[in-house]
Amino acid sequence: MAELATIARPYAEALFQVAKSQDLAAWGRQLDALAQVAQDADLRQFADHPKAQPAQVVAVMTAAAKQTLAAGVQNLLQAVVENGRLAALPEIVAQYHVLANAASGVSDAQIYSAFEINGAQLAELKASLEKRFGRKLDTHVQLEPGLIGGVRVVVGDEVLDTSVKARLERMKVALTA
Repeated sequence: MAELATIARPYAEALFQVAKSQDLAAWGRQLDALAQVAQDADLRQFADHPKAQPAQVVAVMTAAAKQTLAAGVQNLLQAVVENGRLAALPEIVAQYHVLANAASGVSDAQIYSAFEINGAQLAELKASLEKRFGRKLDTHVQLEPGLIGGVRVVVGDEVLDTSVKARLERMKVALTA
């Protein structure tokens, strides 16, 4: 959603500027917890209620996150709630991670696999993907049985699809052309 991305960008950039002098990873974990809480429909309904005070919403979200929040993260949460931008919090967190990864030279890699990948296989796959994409990768694996076999890797806007499903689609296109 382009509108949420536009709303989230200034918050994410300001947050990143403050977080640079702090522990980026710890802030990232706290922000992930808040983004998870912000996606709850009941909480957003509570936050949107006219009688709900911003301090109440912040207190509920902080308690639901089950973490002690850094002062900067707490300030972001307060600003987002006061400005009625709670729906944009997950996008703010996503953009923050992009900025933090870019600063540390790491990219997120989402790996979709038809089968479970054990630790040794993941390490080998990660090494070959880092060589292929030319940068360090933070990998996340998600099962997708519909691929039939192989993997599909998404790094930013780049996609490497070596799945059986993709090969079958390419063969279908070649045969019907």
